[in-house]
Amino acid sequence: MDVRNLHHAYGRHAVLRGVTLRLPPGTLAGIVGENGAGKTTLLKILSGELSPDRGTVHHDGGFGYCPQAATLHDALTVRQHLEYFKVAYGLSDLRRAEEVMEVLRFSEYADERAGVLSGGTRQKLNLTLALMHDPRVLLLDEPYQGFDWETYQRFWDLAARLRENGRSVLVVSHLAYDAERLDVLWRLDDGTLYEQSTEPAA
Repeated sequence: MDVRNLHHAYGRHAVLRGVTLRLPPGTLAGIVGENGAGKTTLLKILSGELSPDRGTVHHDGGFGYCPQAATLHDALTVRQHLEYFKVAYGLSDLRRAEEVMEVLRFSEYADERAGVLSGGTRQKLNLTLALMHDPRVLLLDEPYQGFDWETYQRFWDLAARLRENGRSVLVVSHLAYDAERLDVLWRLDDGTLYEQSTEPAA
């Protein structure tokens, strides 16, 4: 993913002020920032949900987007969600989705309605839907919200596996959890992106 000189404003309030970043294949990156720093606006632009006032976003291949708020239909089961997205993505089978479910350990919920799932399990489904078409670029907004410690560790194992397979993963959060796992970490502050160290504090 190649992002150049993004600017965006709501009225007179400038939210992004020339954001530029590049995610080569096989990169695990993070963006942190306080509430109101522009993270949500940036993600909406990167995912194509919002057009920037100026600047460009180029994806080399397909991408997946896991928003912070899971967009699930409470009356549908986990399996029905997967079948719906299988058609939307034009997939021939659910093999990739089933692999992700196995890694995140929630295969046994396949026939449960989304409305009865815990917050953490809903987030597992949210992540599976973003990954099931094997995107080359993955955009994750607070992806581990609601995860217990074991699932949190499994998430990072999954992210590392994606990186090893040449995928680019961008994790956006308000705090820099486990920054040493990342290849690059940026801070979004007042609409501007600054690179930060991923080394643990002494």
